[in-house]
Amino acid sequence: MLWLLHRVIQAGFVVLAMTVLVFVAVNVVGNPADILISPQADQAERARVIAAFGLDQPLWRQYLHFLVQAAHGNLGRSFVFNQPALQLILQRMPATMELAVSAVLLSVLIGIPLGLLAGLWPDALLSRAVMAGSILGFSLPTFWVGLMLIMVFAVQLGWLPSTGRGRTALLFGVPWSFLTLDGLRHLLLPALNLALFNISLVLRLTRAGVREVLPMDYIRFARAKGLSPARIVGVHVLKAILMPIVTVVGLEFGSTVAFAVVTESVFAWPGMGKLIIDSIGVLDRPVIAAYLVIIVLLFVTINLVVDLLYTALDPRVRSDEAG
Repeated sequence: MLWLLHRVIQAGFVVLAMTVLVFVAVNVVGNPADILISPQADQAERARVIAAFGLDQPLWRQYLHFLVQAAHGNLGRSFVFNQPALQLILQRMPATMELAVSAVLLSVLIGIPLGLLAGLWPDALLSRAVMAGSILGFSLPTFWVGLMLIMVFAVQLGWLPSTGRGRTALLFGVPWSFLTLDGLRHLLLPALNLALFNISLVLRLTRAGVREVLPMDYIRFARAKGLSPARIVGVHVLKAILMPIVTVVGLEFGSTVAFAVVTESVFAWPGMGKLIIDSIGVLDRPVIAAYLVIIVLLFVTINLVVDLLYTALDPRVRSDEAG
C-alpha cells in the first residue's frame, strides 16, 4: 500500500508539472484576440473582449486562476463555442476512445498470432513476409496509409465508407458506432490505420519473446512430458511472454489516444483529435489546455494501472515491493 501511495503522489506531482508546461506552451503561441476579434472592431470593443477572456492578466495570474478552477473540475470556457472546454472534450471522448480501443484490440488480435507464426517457424516464407511487412508498419506515415486505405477500399472498391462515424446506438446514454453494422463499417478503416504501428510492435515483441522462451528448460521438459504443441504454446509460451506484451499494449494505449489526431483528421472522425485540430486553428486556448491536461492524466493513469498489472502478474515484483 505504501508503494501505491508513493506512486499516486508521484503522479500528482507529474500532473502539476505538466499543467505548468501545458499552460505556458499554449499561451506563447499566437494571440487568440487577433483571430476572434473582428478587424473592424474599435479599440474599446477589442479591450472589452480581451478583458472578458482574461487575456489582459499577467501569465502567472492566468495560471493560478486556471489551477484553482481546474481543482474544481473547471478547465476553462471555450473562446469559440462559449461552452465549458471539459464538456466539449467529454462529448468527443467516446468517439476517440472507441477508435483507440478498437485499434488496440486489432493490434493484439492480429499482432500476437502473426508474432507466434514468425517465432515458431522463423525460416518459413510466410514468416519472412510477415517480418518484412512489420517494417512497413513502422515506416509508413499514418496519414499516407490512411489516404491509401480510402483510395483502395472506399474509392476504387467501394466496400467501406471513408468518413464519419456512421449510424450509432446508445449504450448507457453514450452513442457508440460498434453497436450498429453501419457504424462498424465506418470504424474499420480508421481503426486499422491507427493500429498499423501497434500491430508491427506487438508482432515483433511476440516473436522476440517466443524465440527467447522456446530454448528454455521448462519448455523442453513440457515437450518431454508429451504435452501437445498447442498446449505448450497456449499455456507455457504465452504465459511467459504476456508481461512485456501487457506493459507495451498498456503504454501504447495512451499513445494511441494521443496520436489519434492524424487518423481522425484523415477520416473526419468526430473525436477529440478533430476537435483539437480545429481549436489550434483558431487558438482556442482553453480547449487546447484542457485536451492536453486530459491526455497527461490519461498517460499517468495508464502507467499506474500497468504497474499494478505488472505487480499482479509477476510474484517477483510483489516480493521486491514487500521487501
